Amino acid sequence: MKVILKDNVIYAFSPGMKPVAHVHAGETVQFETLDALGGQIQNEEDVMNLDFSKVNPATGPIYVEGARKGQTLVVEILDINISSDRGVIVAEEGFGVLRDVVKGFRAKILPIRDGCVIFDGLSIPIKPMIGVIGVAPEREEFPTGTAHKHGGNMDTKEITVKSRIHLPVFQDGALLALGDVHAVMGDGEVCVSACEVPATVTAKIEVEDRTIDWPIVETEEHVCVIVSLPELKDALEEATRVAVKMLSEARKISFEEAYMLASLIVDVGVSQLVDPNLTAKAKIPKRYLA
Repeated sequence: MKVILKDNVIYAFSPGMKPVAHVHAGETVQFETLDALGGQIQNEEDVMNLDFSKVNPATGPIYVEGARKGQTLVVEILDINISSDRGVIVAEEGFGVLRDVVKGFRAKILPIRDGCVIFDGLSIPIKPMIGVIGVAPEREEFPTGTAHKHGGNMDTKEITVKSRIHLPVFQDGALLALGDVHAVMGDGEVCVSACEVPATVTAKIEVEDRTIDWPIVETEEHVCVIVSLPELKDALEEATRVAVKMLSEARKISFEEAYMLASLIVDVGVSQLVDPNLTAKAKIPKRYLA
């Protein structure tokens, strides 16, 4: 099993990224990841000297042999092992959903004990998930903090152990990188941060000979369409459109009929509201796609 060390990181997904390792389809890979703040905050006062050029590091990228443009890369998350006994959450004036709540820049260290994040005496069960996972985009370069068709900073809590992330391949080899692990996060990530932690992610990499337009997260019970666009309304509409199309094709019914069916069974929601592109999701129960 290949191990990609945490000193191999990128801060942007670009078409011409250079791989740090080559793997074959079907291979299992371990990614050592830094926290989303690059390990810069060891004490709450460190937030005043945060270097934003080192935020949202993603470990990689790796070149997947046999992955070709137009295919789909499938990343099965086998394990997420948090490698610290504490995490950090930050909030900044002018950022997040409620932009006028915080004055200046604030960090809070969160102990992690007995499988829980401790917040002012509250014990919140950990639910580790991956914030950033993506591949080389088709043309435009995207900072790792921005999500789009290539994946990126989707901050979708369904990207966790036992899920399979389907990513469109825009460049031969796909060039996969991931990072920004959260110990726990609520939908929306409203203050602009979750419980940011370093971690080791173990994943199995596969390639499917099919084309998709947007990332898809497959859980044990759902297929979840992930769309990230500058306007939330547009992201919600596109995620819904893709979900309706999937139902129409799977059940061999008209788009209009699938649209009505979606109103009964598809859950449309928000992954994150705080990055340059906002992320919506449409969750389809698997049993209706069989």
